[in-house]
Amino acid sequence: MESVKVNTSQHVEIDYPVSGLGERIAARLIDLACFIGLYILFIVLVLMTGLSGLSDASPYIFYVVIGLYFAAYVFYNLICEIFMNGQSIGKKLMKIKVISLDGGQPSIGQYFIRWVFRIIDFGMTGQVGGLICIAVSEKKQRIGDIVAGTTVIRTVPRTAFEQIAFRPVEEDYVPVFNNANELSDRDMELIHEVLITFNKTHNPDLIYTMAARISAHLGISLPEGMNELDFLRTIVKDYNYTTSMA
Repeated sequence: MESVKVNTSQHVEIDYPVSGLGERIAARLIDLACFIGLYILFIVLVLMTGLSGLSDASPYIFYVVIGLYFAAYVFYNLICEIFMNGQSIGKKLMKIKVISLDGGQPSIGQYFIRWVFRIIDFGMTGQVGGLICIAVSEKKQRIGDIVAGTTVIRTVPRTAFEQIAFRPVEEDYVPVFNNANELSDRDMELIHEVLITFNKTHNPDLIYTMAARISAHLGISLPEGMNELDFLRTIVKDYNYTTSMA
């Protein structure tokens, strides 16, 4: 998963999971779908009430409503991003948001600049200029993002807790295999990858092969009543405990 390195105002570099091109396209399509839905609803209401009746009530109502609709369409992204913390409806559903390159929330000026440059990113380039720029730029920025000093990131954590290889162990934990710290970090990463793969595929051969490799490397045998899966899980806990206590 790609990430963007952001320098915060405290001069600390933080890696954020950057939004992919597909997610940004999907968010834009969702936003467009919302406006298409509203437009269809408006047409249906006009047909139900009768266009002539609406015009008789006030000859300007129809045009005022159409004008408000297109004004909402033009200013939609700017208003949403300012008042929805860098998100539109589409971005919120896709779990992405706009941030400043200093790691904070963009200013109104930054939102305004990236909104103005939609003319170049989408209007003047047939909807493809911004997409090409996102695809080739280092920080996945469209032209408006580059000028405004912003980018778009994912709002969900990249890694769930159960996917973390090196977890803290309880202080009162008693290790089963005291020489587990003879393994390397790479060995532990491989064990972790095998456990994750087993949970997805339920292929026991992966567990048997890795358990045999680890037990041979450490010169130990599996205790009576402990299967290969429990052995690998125990090795992970023992390694985390012994290395944290070192």
